[in-house]
Amino acid sequence: MRQNPKAMMVIVAAAALIAVSGCGSPGTDGYGASSSPPSGASSSAPQSGTATITITITIKDFGYQGPVSVSPGAKITVKNQDAQAHTVTSDDGKAFDAAADGGGGTATFTAPTTPGSYPYHCAYHSNMHGTLVVK
Repeated sequence: MRQNPKAMMVIVAAAALIAVSGCGSPGTDGYGASSSPPSGASSSAPQSGTATITITITIKDFGYQGPVSVSPGAKITVKNQDAQAHTVTSDDGKAFDAAADGGGGTATFTAPTTPGSYPYHCAYHSNMHGTLVVK
């Protein structure tokens, strides 16, 4: 029985493609490491194919819960889990200011592009304070 060399090349190429595409498992980078975003962050893939991380500051029980630090220019989402409206307002009043309605309201702002510590407060509740560290 004579074999067709072109048919054999197609079979070998198909087998190689299947072997390469089967490397890794869903949720890993092909080497066993997870490709999911860090805890407390969510990931969304823009059309360019690169993942973006959304940083979240959560307001709950009249307090801020958020990241230790963020990258310059990071997109930050504020989620308000209190019934009352709150803000995330930089103490200098210029770096950022986001207001989120009570009962699950959200707002977004962009972190400053200059590294440093940016203290912030709630414009409605003087006892609420936090610090955004950009590095």
